[in-house]
Amino acid sequence: TAHNQRQHSQFLVEYEKTYVAELTLGIATASQDAAGKTIELNTDFEITPQQFAEAAAAFQGSIEQVPPMASAVRHGGKKLYELDRKGIEAARKARQVQIYSLNIQRIWNEERENLAFGSRVLLKIVCSKGTYIRTLCHDIGRALGVGAHMSFLSRTASGPFSSREAFTLEEIAALAGQGDLRFLLPLEAGLPGWTQVKVNPLVEPRIKHGNYILAADLLDVPSPLTVGDDVILMSIDGQVLALAEIKKHEQLICQPFRVFMEG
Repeated sequence: TAHNQRQHSQFLVEYEKTYVAELTLGIATASQDAAGKTIELNTDFEITPQQFAEAAAAFQGSIEQVPPMASAVRHGGKKLYELDRKGIEAARKARQVQIYSLNIQRIWNEERENLAFGSRVLLKIVCSKGTYIRTLCHDIGRALGVGAHMSFLSRTASGPFSSREAFTLEEIAALAGQGDLRFLLPLEAGLPGWTQVKVNPLVEPRIKHGNYILAADLLDVPSPLTVGDDVILMSIDGQVLALAEIKKHEQLICQPFRVFMEG
């Protein structure tokens, strides 16, 4: 149901994100993207591809980012972009994010050997949630000493979900009109890597009320379970009942923490 999907969605936002972004050198903007006011302009410089690659590589791993003013981060009960529209700049704390990979896909520099004003670099970035790609582009430009902004952005994947497998709203409307629901995925598809276990039907009422069940009531366990493991509890007929954690209480138990059963 829609309610179950909403309960499930909180786990989806935790996934790593994959982006394709274009960085333009020589121009830094207030919003750190192409829509913002120019705050820095550098027209006379040359950077070798190797210099750019080394500067970008320094941003892989655990880094700190200061959220841009044109963002939905809250400050004093207000969203930063609301303050920004009033011309107010608020102090922002740096936040730690993870850049798992940052790869150069292509460079456009008008057939010059080196990068110069207006050169564009296409990047593929895999990062943690909460990462601002325009801030990453801005910071790379600052590290190079020439300024830069993000001139294009596309999210291509979120965890196991790729844009290549996505449907447009028009496609969804057309398929739904024909009674074809191929665009819907089962709840468990959003939790790859979680162990799926079927449960004894006699303990389903306990699960429904959020009560623990014994590990002995789990059926067809594919591999040994240990304390701290997260599992998807399934009915005998393959319906998702709940998400649960394996805990120790005199013996191994299975404690639901998100129940999808209705009624």
